[in-house]
Amino acid sequence: MMAIPAHKLAIVLLGAGQASRFGGPKLAADLGGQPVALHCAARLAGLAAAERIIVCSSQTPDVPGFRRVLLSPEGAPLSRSIATGIAALGPVDGALIALADMPLVTTDHFAALLAAFEGQRVASSVDGRRMAPAIFPASDFGLLQSLEGDQGAGALLKCAQAVTLAPALALDIDTPDDLDRAQHTLQGL
Repeated sequence: MMAIPAHKLAIVLLGAGQASRFGGPKLAADLGGQPVALHCAARLAGLAAAERIIVCSSQTPDVPGFRRVLLSPEGAPLSRSIATGIAALGPVDGALIALADMPLVTTDHFAALLAAFEGQRVASSVDGRRMAPAIFPASDFGLLQSLEGDQGAGALLKCAQAVTLAPALALDIDTPDDLDRAQHTLQGL
């Protein structure tokens, strides 16, 4: 396992989206012989963490090594998933928030985010745009729990320290075409 230097961090994997554009449970869809949800989780499993949780729906596949926290009500917006995940955490210095439908983010990228964390926000940066996966200090947990709507925590990341993520690895699977692109990219890795 890779160590987390001097900070007690949790991993919150968000996997409760409705998948309305996908047309079915996208996290259970096959990607390279396993469900989409397991790709991101497997890469996160290589990192030391105080705790690992997945905020999920009843349709989300089991993710070994992650405590399941059901989103209520199912289908609630992204902001509710974030708040649910943060509320489920014990005492930690911060939380790495990752999206289960971003299966191509590498363990090395997650490790770079962790290495950059010194008590402040750290975000992935794709073509200059800051986004998840990202780390938030515990001092932001109140803000994260008060978010509204389906936009996530992007507004909080505008001034975050940036760790570059290759655009091809930032693919967010929302449609069957996205899954096809992920299959193609995965074959090239």
